[in-house]
Amino acid sequence: MSAVTESSVVEAVTKELFIGGKWTPSTSGATFPVHDPATGAVLCEVADASADDGMAALDAAASAQADWAAHPPRERGEILRRAYDALLTRQEELALLMTLEMGKPLAESRGEVAYAAEFFRWFAEEAVRIDGGYAVAPNGTGRFLVTKQPVGPSLLITPWNFPMAMGTRKIGPAVAAGCTMVVKPAEQTPLSMLALAQVLAEAGLPDGVLNVVTTTDPGGVMEPLIRDGRARKLSFTGSTAVGRVLLRQCADKVLRTSMELGGNAPFLVFDDADLDAAVDGAMQAKMRNIGEACTAANRFYVQRGVADEFARRLTERMSALPIGRGTEEGVVVGPLIDSDAVAKVGELVEDAARRGAQVLTGGATLDGPGNFYQPTVLTNVPSGARMSAEEIFGPVAPISVFDTEDEALAAANDTEYGLVGYVYTNDVKRALRVSERLETGMVGLNQGIVSNPAAPFGGVKQSGLGREGGTVGIDEFLETKYIAVSL
Repeated sequence: MSAVTESSVVEAVTKELFIGGKWTPSTSGATFPVHDPATGAVLCEVADASADDGMAALDAAASAQADWAAHPPRERGEILRRAYDALLTRQEELALLMTLEMGKPLAESRGEVAYAAEFFRWFAEEAVRIDGGYAVAPNGTGRFLVTKQPVGPSLLITPWNFPMAMGTRKIGPAVAAGCTMVVKPAEQTPLSMLALAQVLAEAGLPDGVLNVVTTTDPGGVMEPLIRDGRARKLSFTGSTAVGRVLLRQCADKVLRTSMELGGNAPFLVFDDADLDAAVDGAMQAKMRNIGEACTAANRFYVQRGVADEFARRLTERMSALPIGRGTEEGVVVGPLIDSDAVAKVGELVEDAARRGAQVLTGGATLDGPGNFYQPTVLTNVPSGARMSAEEIFGPVAPISVFDTEDEALAAANDTEYGLVGYVYTNDVKRALRVSERLETGMVGLNQGIVSNPAAPFGGVKQSGLGREGGTVGIDEFLETKYIAVSL
């Protein structure tokens, strides 16, 4: 991609706050820079919202809520369908924009735009399927009417690693259910969300339904909205540590919450597995999004009979991955999001090596500009290594060996997290046993990717609350009302 094309996609995004259907600078006039993680260069400046700006966004959402809740479900769905079509039409420019601010290779950015669009298509169809019920009371003297209504103004906080898909996964069901929103994207990747707001406005979303505030002070802007009382829902994707803070803040107003938090995904390979498929799946589960995903395989447990061969094949594949700026032809591994991310990955690898792990490939940063870390494979990683307990969020695959099924499950479940687990085996009985015993909200059985807009996404333990996507995704934005009827 030429510099002119890169400039044009950045220039096409309005870099102000989107409040009440209007683009506006922050009240203070402050802005903050958005960086290209591959070069460190500043792409542009965007508005830096204050607490007053956040409150103005909530004012707009609260004012629009009653009319939006009464909006015909079919028309809500049609808005989402038009936005779906627009995202696919603009896939190339949106993918380039995402690569510039987040770093992932263009092929993956194209895939994310398509994935993000699918949430709009899915929830466009769900908008007209919000159901209720009618029943005779057990004593026969009355009737029960059950209906579902939008929960109300919702606060949506999205992460930097999937800057568009994590937005549509929340915005889609909120629009379909009839909820207005204040969205705060991650400060590292605000451009994708601002572009998404433009798409929805062009698709006919009424003023005030979607409000976007970009800020470097997320706590200062969002906490007053949580404590205000008019917002009735918080949906957050991010770290468990931040999730705990938000839950405490939500408690005072008893806000409805759904959260997709950290992960520490185990990847189990048994002796009877198709090893070619297991290595392919490992590459998907580990290297999708440069390893910067809550669903990324974080701990590889391989049965002793195939452990050496699995490690050899995985090392061969990882060491051959082309690294570079995501806009370059053939690049598979882009930069990590920032220098802090690189430092953390390096610390985790060094910690494991000090404790006796063997580095088979990688294990170092790249010289030159940008936040690059080599694809890395380690073996003999001890259970006490930090990376066994902490999310790596980078291109590092630590391998440990197990002998028995029970041993593998004990190691896999020895974590406070429970988002997803991966299992490779050709034994049907073992597949069911292990899948049921894994303490995770999702399982990839002989496949390395589980995310799908038509499936419920979410975790157990400290990996989150509630589910996004699937037939249950819209329920997170609906309240059930029971009406007792006397005859």
